[in-house]
Amino acid sequence: MTEFTPILSAAGGVLIGLAAVMLMAFNGRIAGISGILARLLPPYADSELPARLAFAAGLVGAPLLYMALTRAPIVQTVSSNVPLMIVAGLLVGIGTTLANGCTSGHGISGLSRFSPRSLAAVVTFMATGLITVFIMRHLSGG
Repeated sequence: MTEFTPILSAAGGVLIGLAAVMLMAFNGRIAGISGILARLLPPYADSELPARLAFAAGLVGAPLLYMALTRAPIVQTVSSNVPLMIVAGLLVGIGTTLANGCTSGHGISGLSRFSPRSLAAVVTFMATGLITVFIMRHLSGG
């Protein structure tokens, strides 16, 4: 189990929301992780590359910095089943492609713009997550 931390969770939500607003206000871009990271790969070549690289470095570096500063334990995945994790990652990538965005793009930026497509995507993400947790915890013995 994880510790319930409403103040830290709220602060994190405020920071994520602030970052999304700043990205939209200053760059006219939606804060969607899959879109930002996908544009690191060819054929994309534009002036935004340094910002995308900084974003990717932040995704990796921020948790490492937090762990170093707070001496927090290293977080490990629940599953040691590597083939299952590879299939799960591929399914997430396929779903992100089909939905034209990820949970951050639709859930943070899309819902705040009252996008019906984002609402449908978030409902689908959440329902799929709930069903998966139910299956894994109650039907598969996990």
